[in-house]
Amino acid sequence: MKSKITMQDIAERLHISKNSVSQALSGKDGVSEETRRLILETAEQMGYTYPSARKKRLPEPSGNIALIASDFAFAQKSFFGEIYLSVEQETRRRGKHLLIQSINKESEQELALPPFLENQDVEGILILSHLSTAYTNAVIATGIPTVLIDHHHPAIPIDCILTNNRFSAYGAVQHLFELGHRHIGYMGNISFSPSYYERLEGFRLALSDMGLELNSDWIVTDALEQSEYILQTLKNISTQPTAWFCVNDGLGFLVNSTLHQLGFQVPDDVSVCSFDNGQLSRLATPMTTTMAVDLKLFGRKAVEQLFWRMEHKHEPFMELLLPTKLIARESTAAPKTFS
Repeated sequence: MKSKITMQDIAERLHISKNSVSQALSGKDGVSEETRRLILETAEQMGYTYPSARKKRLPEPSGNIALIASDFAFAQKSFFGEIYLSVEQETRRRGKHLLIQSINKESEQELALPPFLENQDVEGILILSHLSTAYTNAVIATGIPTVLIDHHHPAIPIDCILTNNRFSAYGAVQHLFELGHRHIGYMGNISFSPSYYERLEGFRLALSDMGLELNSDWIVTDALEQSEYILQTLKNISTQPTAWFCVNDGLGFLVNSTLHQLGFQVPDDVSVCSFDNGQLSRLATPMTTTMAVDLKLFGRKAVEQLFWRMEHKHEPFMELLLPTKLIARESTAAPKTFS
């Protein structure tokens, strides 16, 4: 029989004192509204039975958190959309309203901030993906605590929530190596995002550690997500590698389909591994092996870090690297012959 949930159980789940739990559940002062809300939410989730007949209610949302991103980022619904939903849910759970603003190119170039930032109407800011360094620093200059999601730069002094791109790319190459591949190519655009450059670094480290040759003909660092570009690029390679590592699912999808167009069979002739575990990895034929990013975790950790930053404004800035998970599908297999 399941034992009764106690205040101590709730305290251990949240890593706080039993006294704080007692204050929150009894409605007494001594804890912040954000902490009170977390305790009440956790008590409800764990099935805590209140001593009194009347169940405590969660406090109504108060105060605002901002989420801003470029028009381009908000248009990538399959990837950033899920992060946004997670941010919204976690923000509400912590008793705050979420204000959303898309930043167009003109506003970005003119460093025009949304009115709710200019007027200091928010307690914290989340920036989703990359806006220009100048614009991001203009946001930081407001003095409002800010956290950056899925982007960073040496010139931006800010907390960042990131994918562990280097180690994840290393893991993708390791998967191909363990299948028997010794001739592996890289497909990405390192000028588009620091993430893609970091994935190239992880790719190179993996080749070095595994004693594999880095063939410059198979390293494409200016790739465009356009079918004609991928077609011309693959046609210009005299000898295909036995496997391609692509920095996102869009490029993985295009490389997969283009190889078929050129008469290669995936994975019989060439294997394809991509990154993100988005919709395109599942629509490809065959479905693409990919490094899965936990988008919901991105949102939760971003909000968690922002609320911490709001209470610790003078602590050093931090970068949190989130792991990925290999999803092995039909696009990768052992090469016909080992070299």
